[in-house]
Amino acid sequence: MGVVTPARPTTGTRPARAAERVRNRDGWWAALFLAPQVLGLLAFLVFPLGFAIVLAFMRWDGLGEKSWVGFDNFAAQLTDPEFGTAVWNTVKLALLTVPVGLTLALLVALALNNVRGKTFYRVVYFLPVVTSSVAVAVMWQVILASGDYGVLNSTLHRWFGVTPPDWLDDPGWVIVAIAVVTIWSSLGLNVVIFLAGLQTIPPSLTEAARIDGAGPVRVLRSVTLPMISPTIFFSTVVAVISSFQAFDQIYVLVNPDHNEGARTIVYQVYDLGFQKFEFGMSSAAALILLALTLIVTFVQFAAQKRLVHYDS
Repeated sequence: MGVVTPARPTTGTRPARAAERVRNRDGWWAALFLAPQVLGLLAFLVFPLGFAIVLAFMRWDGLGEKSWVGFDNFAAQLTDPEFGTAVWNTVKLALLTVPVGLTLALLVALALNNVRGKTFYRVVYFLPVVTSSVAVAVMWQVILASGDYGVLNSTLHRWFGVTPPDWLDDPGWVIVAIAVVTIWSSLGLNVVIFLAGLQTIPPSLTEAARIDGAGPVRVLRSVTLPMISPTIFFSTVVAVISSFQAFDQIYVLVNPDHNEGARTIVYQVYDLGFQKFEFGMSSAAALILLALTLIVTFVQFAAQKRLVHYDS
């Protein structure tokens, strides 16, 4: 005697219709919860980006009629000495902050990896990250002020007899001052990221290397750095993008209108758009910055195939 298998409910049966209603209800609830995020993404990212792309090919002062100028805005920016200065200053800032900041953060993370109370040190180093960037800039403005008004210059002059430079007024030193502030304020984030990467290294690998006679430097070069290379790659990409977008601390620390050594690409965008009301030029400069960021990021991702190790 054969076993009779009950037939599955067809589309028109009551259980199937009930299941369909449940799926539709869940879909509406999902759309309801996703709607704020999607609307925010459209309103604050997609639409502004599309409007900036269109505006980059126009001349507009924010109030009058828009006129189509094609690639004239891009050509004007690429041949503008101020824009060239802004690009060079941005590159110098990245060259100063990324290698120095990440190396210092890695050294601090290595020092904290095997000490007690890592949570306390994480909090201490992370405090500048959650502190307002304007407050950080104001504090460093007091430290780096010229003459006897600055804490650093006053200390160097009175205690060591050194005549320090005008950190925030000298075009040759201002980018160094900005780099110091940037490295200090972002150190905690990179330390926490590197600590997380170091704690994923199996202790057996380090112990095996030491048993084989490897010293601390060899362990660092042959075990630690390859194992945390994905973490280093992530931190490098984020640090480069952040250095290209530097603005708020620079704006508070020094006036780039009076010190060309502090003019970066983002400040060029701000200056053209909100001080000179040349929104077409400003949009063109912003798109050039976007293109430069994408190119540098693409180069970094291309290099990761040779430098980053994802296998244990």
